Amino acid sequence: MAQKERRKNARVEFKTTVNLKFPDQEYKQCAISNLSVKGMFISGIDDRQQGEKCEINLKLSGSSSELVLTMKGVIARTTPEGVGIHFEEINFDSFYHLKNIIYFNSDDPDSLSEDYMEP
Repeated sequence: MAQKERRKNARVEFKTTVNLKFPDQEYKQCAISNLSVKGMFISGIDDRQQGEKCEINLKLSGSSSELVLTMKGVIARTTPEGVGIHFEEINFDSFYHLKNIIYFNSDDPDSLSEDYMEP
């Protein structure tokens, strides 16, 4: 029997990298597997614990500019493949850009209701 999806927010596959800063260590150019307005899954980190807090810098580069989304998060789950991070703090500008990333990378953006896109 298939397990029921418990997540409220729409997730999109979004392949990019992120920098994470914990009080004792920094991780640079970590691969993101998926992204939502409430969090992300980062592959390849297997030495952190649930509940640890971090600063997140997601760099988006275009042909003529660079944008950095800044957030604070906490590890919500760990697996052998990586960590799921829940966003605890995000400024308005970063949230606005994050919503656009979700919208434009969704398979069916018109099906995204407003409750899926609330901070």
